[in-house]
Amino acid sequence: MRQLAILTFVTLDGVMQSPSMPEEDPSDGFANGGWATPYWDGVMDQVERHAMSEPYDMVFGRKTYDIFAGHWPNAPKSALSNRMNSARKYVVTSQPEGLRWENSRPINDDVAGGILTLKAQDGPLLQVHGSARLIQTLLSHSLIDEFRLWIFPVVVGGGKRLFENGSSPCQLKLTRFEHCGNGATMQFYRPEHDHSIGEQYM
Repeated sequence: MRQLAILTFVTLDGVMQSPSMPEEDPSDGFANGGWATPYWDGVMDQVERHAMSEPYDMVFGRKTYDIFAGHWPNAPKSALSNRMNSARKYVVTSQPEGLRWENSRPINDDVAGGILTLKAQDGPLLQVHGSARLIQTLLSHSLIDEFRLWIFPVVVGGGKRLFENGSSPCQLKLTRFEHCGNGATMQFYRPEHDHSIGEQYM
């Protein structure tokens, strides 16, 4: 059985929506996109060292997948771009015919069941990038084994949050911490009771 981690950029007030650019996700009238951009230089080195240097498969919601698929196939050649392009990508979507990035496979209908099936297989870590709506499904079924968070010294006041209203109470254990000189921090957490992961769905 393999693990599933989420990799998420989040503001101090818990918002994960549209960190890179205003047009990334302006849904529900969100006008503060691009809030993480001033901090990328310090953060992205941490991301590559701590979360992107070992083998992994990726899991996406469709909107995040389309953003990544529009960039990485044409990105300059590097160890990171080679890993991103060669990794398997599992995409929650109702339109599988549009998955043109290499090694992409759809997950549809029973999302939690599909993720649970992937976790039961042999293979590398499953890592979820962005994908706010998908994360809410994973949270509701206790399918997340690790929270890989980069927390930015920014308050935006509203938007899609990592932990939305109605999230189940849980206790998390801090397993890794590192700060950036620019004020952002890397914080990895695991649920205190790993044996309960997946119980709500099974």
